[in-house]
Amino acid sequence: MSQPTDPAYHWNGADLDLDAYLGRIGFDGERGPTVATLRALVRAHTTSIPFENLEIILGRSIELDLATLQDKMVRRRRGGYCYENVGLFAAALERLGFGVIGLSGRVNMGAGEGLRPATHALLRVTTAEDDRVWLCDVGFGSGPLEPFELSTRTGEFAAGAWKFRLEHTVGALDSDLWLLHQFGREGWIDRYTFTSSPQYRIDYAVGNHFVSTSPRSPFTTRPYAQRFLPDVHHVLDGTTLTTERPDGSSDSRELDPADLPKILTEIFDIDLTEADAAALCSFVGR
Repeated sequence: MSQPTDPAYHWNGADLDLDAYLGRIGFDGERGPTVATLRALVRAHTTSIPFENLEIILGRSIELDLATLQDKMVRRRRGGYCYENVGLFAAALERLGFGVIGLSGRVNMGAGEGLRPATHALLRVTTAEDDRVWLCDVGFGSGPLEPFELSTRTGEFAAGAWKFRLEHTVGALDSDLWLLHQFGREGWIDRYTFTSSPQYRIDYAVGNHFVSTSPRSPFTTRPYAQRFLPDVHHVLDGTTLTTERPDGSSDSRELDPADLPKILTEIFDIDLTEADAAALCSFVGR
């Protein structure tokens, strides 16, 4: 599938401050649409920009225009959730000459509760080197640290020390359905399903509205943050801080609401203003 010509598919890469973005993620490698550059970019973005929903908890809307994404995640060095991370990353890839198409996933995480809405954003990426198709997931908060080939040959793969497995099957109405599994503290679990059906930016806007405003969304009820690194995955869920490792081991502890701003700074690299820190502690402590 080639890059669509419809401008609604484009990611406004020409408007990106590329130098500032690459500086934010600590990338100083080759700026070309190659597999090596794609691997380096995914790793740099995933380990530099945390996953977080704090703007929702602080009563603010989540905007997906590129100017807002750059201001928040690049200039103010904050994080974001999938729609924000994907929008920024897609603009950078487009600017560098990669082919970029949005996809949507249905997150399950082993819950087995029937069909869930397609509220996770991920990217289908092609390079200038060959015809391989890559899946990039920089907005889930727990990797993978590398792109992985969207192929029935992929199967189980390692991204650094972390383990994943890709399966292909036929879904409803003979649809093309992919399943990504991840290995963690509960063993192998099915992370999400997705199809190869392209998504417009307007589709992401609809999903973003649901995730950021619906009382059925987990992100409207408590603070949530993740920091994913080559050897450790930190998760803040409300006032529970969990540390996970590639071998499946983990440990958790409960935090005092007053300690959240300090934990966000020291572990998640998220610095809140004094006013926002006070508002967050008040929200969690009520």
